[in-house]
Amino acid sequence: MKVLILRFSSIGDIVLTTPVIRTLKTQLPDAEIHCATKAAYASILAENPYVDKIHELGDSLNVLIKSLKRERFDVIIDLHHNLRTLIIKARLGVKSHSFNKLNWEKWLLTTFKINRLPNEHIVDRYMQTVAPLGVQPDNLGLDYFIPEKDDMPLDWLPATHQGGYAALVIGAKFATKQLPVNRLIELCDRINKPVVLLGGKEDVETANEIETFFQKVDTNATFERGLDELGKRTLIFNAVGKCNLNQSASLLKQANWVFTHDTGLMHIAAAFKKPIYSIWGNTLPEFGMYPYRTKFIVFENKKLACRPCSKIGYNQCPKGHFKCMNDLVFDFYLGE
Repeated sequence: MKVLILRFSSIGDIVLTTPVIRTLKTQLPDAEIHCATKAAYASILAENPYVDKIHELGDSLNVLIKSLKRERFDVIIDLHHNLRTLIIKARLGVKSHSFNKLNWEKWLLTTFKINRLPNEHIVDRYMQTVAPLGVQPDNLGLDYFIPEKDDMPLDWLPATHQGGYAALVIGAKFATKQLPVNRLIELCDRINKPVVLLGGKEDVETANEIETFFQKVDTNATFERGLDELGKRTLIFNAVGKCNLNQSASLLKQANWVFTHDTGLMHIAAAFKKPIYSIWGNTLPEFGMYPYRTKFIVFENKKLACRPCSKIGYNQCPKGHFKCMNDLVFDFYLGE
């Protein structure tokens, strides 16, 4: 059976499709699995042994459709379910199964705070699209495969971090899903372990501010002795903007703990079964995007009537106070 899986973006959403890919490949006899995604995200699936071929969406949907028509698929699994995928399904004219995005239920929750969402992870909802093919969940979690060239040797990190560290993912797609820099600094201090900062090029300024703050502490010998007496051991290594996605994934894989906003790197960390401390601002774990099949702790402010204000996020707090992040309590302890 020749199967086409549609999911164009983004990092986390594509990682969350990997159980569907794996179970189709392992449970259907002679299955040939093709995935269509945006060119910018093709590298996420490039090393996946369960994917036989990747089709990249560039500037032209018509070009993609022409190449897909030549493949003569038996079935389409639509895990994106938007206008483009509707056009693809209509043009290819083969049997399809589509993911229910539950947009009406999300609207009720964000607008009226009425929760009609099912109590299940989005991965389990993805799996419902392949149930008609006789494919069942295998409960093995997410997959992420790092190419050998992007495996980061531990000695790339300073000696202070080679005995173990916490990875802190400082960025997020929207500002309302991201801690302000002063709260990130507070979190680093609260972690009280060697910390590796991770993020994209858009996060460099924030990362530099965090790094500079802790460097200023290091230059004050008297203050540093006081920190030693208190047992403070937060040492910052700034890897933000210095690694590609797979290299950042490699650093997550080697971390002892992962602190992260609701981002793609959170789901990559879940694929490696890392213990995750997930930080939630304007969105909710109830949307079904919490870490999948790994141990995790949720930090969220559940005392706000305005939350959730969006199913994705905003560039600034609609209310202006940003209490979902500014009033968030970091209540945790990391053992040795």
